[in-house]
Parts: sequence; structure tokens; C-alpha cells
Amino acid sequence: MANHPSLSTAPLARPVSPVGPPRHRLRAVEAGEPAPAPEVALPAGATWLPVPPHTLPALPGNPPMVGYLVLVPAGQQPPFAEAAAPAVSAVPEPEPATPEPEPAAPEPRAEAVRVDAHRRTAEVDGRPLDLTYLEFELLAHLVAHPHRVHTRDQLVTTVWGYGHVGDGRTVDVHIARLRRKLGSAYRHSIQTVRRVGYKYTPPLR
Repeated sequence: MANHPSLSTAPLARPVSPVGPPRHRLRAVEAGEPAPAPEVALPAGATWLPVPPHTLPALPGNPPMVGYLVLVPAGQQPPFAEAAAPAVSAVPEPEPATPEPEPAAPEPRAEAVRVDAHRRTAEVDGRPLDLTYLEFELLAHLVAHPHRVHTRDQLVTTVWGYGHVGDGRTVDVHIARLRRKLGSAYRHSIQTVRRVGYKYTPPLR
């Protein structure tokens, strides 16, 4: 099992990675010459055996190769395990991305126009409004139903009552007075719906 019928070379005494210690020199052996022992110091208790030739690769144009099988007792480190292991550069793991803080929810804005039906008071930006009885009733009704469109007839029936004798011009006059008292900043909170009536859009501060 040790002799080859032709010239052969002894392989590297130990496998190495592409970047590592220099290779051992190769030496041709004569036909009939036993395979040389591997040129590496074996640990205590380890033995070596030549690898059967049919298990080794054949390279075209090159003599047959001679390989060795090193047997190491269980629990011992192989003699060239460090050299056989490829060098791996430690790549630090990326740090987990810090989640961006969620934007804070906007604080609810206070209504600029406030009406207290129980105390019968009305104010805009904290400034009390001096309103007549019908002006207060009209503003309170509009504020109690924001974004709702009211016809002039509905406002006359609700605010002035069924027994009122008049037309929609009465509503127009009181709306104009309310807008003046709300001031230029909030007069547009009472909006005209053309050919229908009025609606109240709450202004925010």
C-alpha cells in the first residue's frame, strides 16, 4: 500500500489557507520507494496512514499524488487544525437601528367662540360679547349645530318662533350684527350659503 508503480510526489505536510505559512517542499520518490512520512510533528498517540491512490485526484500532466490520513485520539486537537481553518476576519454585527420617535399628537385647539346657554353668556377669544336676546339665541343655535346649513325660514321658526310675522330679511340683519360683534378675525365663521341660508364653521385659535 505504500509503494507506487511510478514517480510520485509527497503532498503538503499540512493543508494551509491561501494566506498562511509557506508550503513544504515537494520531493519526487522513486518507483518502489515507500511513501515518506509527513513532515509534521504529530501529537502523542497520533498515527498516520497513506491514503489509497484511487481516492486522490489525478492532475493531467502531473505525476500521481501521495496523501496521508492522520489519526488523532478523541478529544485531542488535530496537529494542523489552525492552519487548515481559513482565516475569517471578524465583521462586527450592525447595531440595531434606533426607532425614530413617533410624532406627538397635536393638542386639541380651543374654540375661539364660546357660548354658555345656561349662563346666557358668549365670548370670543375670552372677550365677552354684548348681545341682544335674539342675537344670543341666533348665535347659540348656530354654534350648537356647526357645519349645518340653516334656511332663513328655519331660523325664523326656531329663533323667533312660529308667531313671528316677517321675512328672511330679519335674519340677514341679525347675522350682519353678529358678524360685526364677532370682529374681523371671526366674522367669517358665520358663512352665507347662497340662495339657501347660513351655516356656522367653528374657528380655532
